[in-house]
Amino acid sequence: MPHYQLRGDVPRHRHTQHRDVDGRLRFEELMGEEGFSSDSSLLYHREIPSALLDARAWDLPDVSTTPNEPLLPRHLVLPQLFADGRSTDVVTGRRLVLGNDDVRLSYVVADAPSPLYRNAVGDEAIYVESGSATVETVFGPLEAREGDFVMLPRATTHRWLPHGTVKAYCIEANSHLAPPHRYLSRYGQLLEHAPYCERDLHAPAGLQSAEGEAEIYVKHRGSDGLAGTIYVTPTHPFDVIGWDGCLYPYTFNVADFMPITGKVHQPPPVHQVFEGANLVICAFVPRRLDYHPLAIPVPYYHSNVDSDEVMFYCGGSYEARRWSGIGQASVSLHPGGHSHGPQPGAYERSIGVQEADELAIMVDTFRPLRLGAAGVECDDGRYAWSWAKR
Repeated sequence: MPHYQLRGDVPRHRHTQHRDVDGRLRFEELMGEEGFSSDSSLLYHREIPSALLDARAWDLPDVSTTPNEPLLPRHLVLPQLFADGRSTDVVTGRRLVLGNDDVRLSYVVADAPSPLYRNAVGDEAIYVESGSATVETVFGPLEAREGDFVMLPRATTHRWLPHGTVKAYCIEANSHLAPPHRYLSRYGQLLEHAPYCERDLHAPAGLQSAEGEAEIYVKHRGSDGLAGTIYVTPTHPFDVIGWDGCLYPYTFNVADFMPITGKVHQPPPVHQVFEGANLVICAFVPRRLDYHPLAIPVPYYHSNVDSDEVMFYCGGSYEARRWSGIGQASVSLHPGGHSHGPQPGAYERSIGVQEADELAIMVDTFRPLRLGAAGVECDDGRYAWSWAKR
């Protein structure tokens, strides 16, 4: 993160004794990225954070994938995955839609509290399609609402407490996620031409407190991919009495993204919000459209030579996809090697249109995506043929 935060009680100097009023030592934990050479924070615990009572295997939700072969653009109807109305939580109820060695894209409809959870593989960006929740973290609580990206650094212990039903689009990277480098100064501040700034990022306002034994579900690297372990700890991870640093969870609401527009149609990088290793995350938000007198406001047809493009449609009307069957919580996959663009008629209808009310979250990956079991299940089977005039 580009700016320093402090919460609670920390000592005057780092890596020095920190005692309570009775003289008992507190235990300092460094949480940092890239082997002590990138952003970090120091957390101060009442008890030893490494202590374990037990460990057992956690059978992860199905993370198997199959190749997108034959190579096809696809429309995945995510609401079908939870049509039975069963109760689930944001962590264990996720259904894998698409994935590769860099990222996993899942969907969940949840109404139950999650277990304590720690992703030790990479950062998570959870987009809240609808509903709200309190996300309790080792750094303190976050209040998540519709339109929020909940950004959770790798190994942040947390749990989701929905207020009613939450629908969420889960982006799990195998790397760290951060604002695009081109929007940051050499010292890490978001620059004037960036489409958002630090005041739009909301860190935990206070501290989280809990006591007693705890179970923590840990997703981690295994011998053949992902694995899961459940730790039982003698003390609760939320025993932190203070922390400071530049690495912590936060929320960013898509309504605070200031779209960059132009005289003619702007390419997808202007919509970028975050980046990771071999992936970018973009937000297409309501905005004024191109103002050249001969502009064609919808995207031109384009070939994704280097990337697969995934769009999660979560609000408004996406004009370029009208009459393709795509609706709220649909996902489109346009793989590298397939030339794609507006549906038939959309190119012509867009002429003269001055505003777009669409809301969509895009993930572009630079290695091919494979279909998760949920992606296979909710594929409409028709989208690939929707450009053909018969």
